[in-house]
Amino acid sequence: MSRQPRHVRKHRIASALIVAGTLVTGLLVSGGTSQAATQGPCDIYAAGGTPCVAAHSTTRALYGAYTGPLYQVRRASDSATRDIAPLAAGGVANASTQDSFCAGTTCLITVIYDQSGRNNRLTQAPPGGFQGPAAGGYDNLANATAAPITVGGHKAYGVYVAPGTGYRNNNTNGIATGDQPEGMYAIFDGTHYNGGCCFDYGNAERNSRDNGNGTMEAIYFGNIKVWGYGA
Repeated sequence: MSRQPRHVRKHRIASALIVAGTLVTGLLVSGGTSQAATQGPCDIYAAGGTPCVAAHSTTRALYGAYTGPLYQVRRASDSATRDIAPLAAGGVANASTQDSFCAGTTCLITVIYDQSGRNNRLTQAPPGGFQGPAAGGYDNLANATAAPITVGGHKAYGVYVAPGTGYRNNNTNGIATGDQPEGMYAIFDGTHYNGGCCFDYGNAERNSRDNGNGTMEAIYFGNIKVWGYGA
């Protein structure tokens, strides 16, 4: 995600999200329900020989056996933080933990954990290296309750990306670089988008600077047509 209101530079995203959109479930790959799942999306990718190298979701586990934290929230009242985990292995996020922790105050999503084991977690995007509003400071963090959703009959929260919101990781492990093959997969709220540049989830520079054309591969979700468009 990037910081410039309604118009975000696409090079600001490295394993990240941008401008107007809601990421419900997302993951980067290389090359349910609250009950324990036998297979998650990343199990399917691994079986196909293209294991996930960054797996991000605030709504659910992306591996059938995953029980670790999905994301972290920070409350405004005392700046305390709390990790939110699945209800069970491979299951939906335990939204009641967040609701209880954030009761009477507001919370922001501070970390989106990488479930792949490579520690490619997403945190607040640092200032960019070009002129304009995005160069002036850190991007905003998402409001933790702005994107409620029901998954398998259970409440969860997606990542609501308002203009200026951004997450990034400039020190990734195992992510494709150059012309190495990679694939990306994400689930978005199809009702939340705009024509600004850009709401992206994907892979970009290994720093926060604009390193020229051809240095980002990402999924764009919006209706701007400057770079061409598909069906």
